[in-house]
Amino acid sequence: MSLPTLKSAVVLVSGGLDSAVSLAVAKADGFVCHALSFEYGQRHRFELTAAARVAAQVGAVEHRTVSVDLRAIGGSALTADIAVPKGRSENQIASGIPVTYVPARNMIFLSIAIAYAEVIGAEDIFIGVNAVDYSGYPDCRRPFIDAMERAAMLGTKAGVKGSKLNVRAPLEQMSKAEIIRLGESYGVDFSLTSSCYDPSPEGLACGRCDSCQIRIRGFAEAGIDDPTTYVQAGTTA
Repeated sequence: MSLPTLKSAVVLVSGGLDSAVSLAVAKADGFVCHALSFEYGQRHRFELTAAARVAAQVGAVEHRTVSVDLRAIGGSALTADIAVPKGRSENQIASGIPVTYVPARNMIFLSIAIAYAEVIGAEDIFIGVNAVDYSGYPDCRRPFIDAMERAAMLGTKAGVKGSKLNVRAPLEQMSKAEIIRLGESYGVDFSLTSSCYDPSPEGLACGRCDSCQIRIRGFAEAGIDDPTTYVQAGTTA
């Protein structure tokens, strides 16, 4: 009796906790996981160190980092000389699109992930976006994910020849606390992850940017200790 052939998947791994849990979900679903990260000129480049650690801990069969210089166009506090907002209230974080939005970032990343999936014969691409604690980013919503999946079917040789290309967002409807609990159940080591938009030169989280505050609140609501060391922990109002 022959064993079933495992399917491959490309999993976007940023080094943050959402992508770590998305990788764990893909692994638990039986996929052979090819982790893909991006060096795009981000000020929080320390996340790439975290991504390598996460990929190894969760069990990706390989981890690739692709360079895309988004500083060449700027337009974001993460890729230009624009201050990262600090100490914003929960209501402020939930209102509008913040300056930490990187123009078309997930569109660019998913396009490359789809291309890589086509190269290795994978039909599934995992991305750790969620539409609940998504900080106003338009490229974390279901309509965008669905549109990218349709584009993959129309714009690739694999799609035209009839292969199904699935863009999976398993955390889409989950809160940060729910994501943390799910990761805990899969044994994700959150101490390896990095969420901060403006870490210290040593990689310590600032504790006051939007991403740090969402993370702090998520762990508190999940009832799980946050293993992160913060320079200054500032909770949302």
